[in-house]
Amino acid sequence: MMTREQVKEALKPIAQGLFGKQGTTRYQRPHFPLRPLETMLKDLTGIPFADWYQYAFSREPLNGKFHDDQRRKWMEQSISCGYQYADRVCREYHCQTPEELAEALGMKVSYPAFPEKTDRVLFAEFRVPDQISIYMDAIDRIRRYRHLPEVEEALTKELKITSLLLAHELFHFVEEAYKAEIFTRTEKIRLWSVGPLHNDSGIMILGEIAAMAFAQRLTGIPYAPYVMDVFLVYGYSPEEASGLYEEMMQYAGREPCK
Repeated sequence: MMTREQVKEALKPIAQGLFGKQGTTRYQRPHFPLRPLETMLKDLTGIPFADWYQYAFSREPLNGKFHDDQRRKWMEQSISCGYQYADRVCREYHCQTPEELAEALGMKVSYPAFPEKTDRVLFAEFRVPDQISIYMDAIDRIRRYRHLPEVEEALTKELKITSLLLAHELFHFVEEAYKAEIFTRTEKIRLWSVGPLHNDSGIMILGEIAAMAFAQRLTGIPYAPYVMDVFLVYGYSPEEASGLYEEMMQYAGREPCK
């Protein structure tokens, strides 16, 4: 079990992405001006889902091999994939909420404070074959902000953070179950070819994008779940959250608030 001191150390810098597993490097941009939480959330919830593609692909190890048209196309296809499988599994299992779906799929869901035996900061994770952990420390830290009027207006009353995190991880179970056919696993990029020899690779970030769309569909929130990166990080470090906000706004081609 990680102590609070270890958590603080692990946050130097904060692991990339909502669940700390979208990239192989860590997010590290110190000394950013503090921004009001409600302003950051209002700005970020106003970014259309498709416009998050540059931020999403910045967490992809193979990103340097792609061009922008590919990133845009894959973003749209991955979002569509997430929506499609959310509708499909909810219809097949007669479920409407992430909690109902988790029970129907036989998932073992736990809510510990911290992950064990890792130096990364994680908000949630799926472990094959059927375990999902939602780590409550991050959620507990931002409870005091959740129902501030300006924050609730930006995030909406529909948001239940544990449900959103659960839904995201449920997609990874679904992705594994349908790996022979699901777009996020069948789509490949050819890294090299010499005569009859070639090396094709999957694209890791497609599954993360689809998981975001899957979670949005299941929870009914009207914005891209990437917003949670800033909100959950804010509970640990408003400065780091402000830096992450600036990065997101720049990737979306928007001007950060002063």
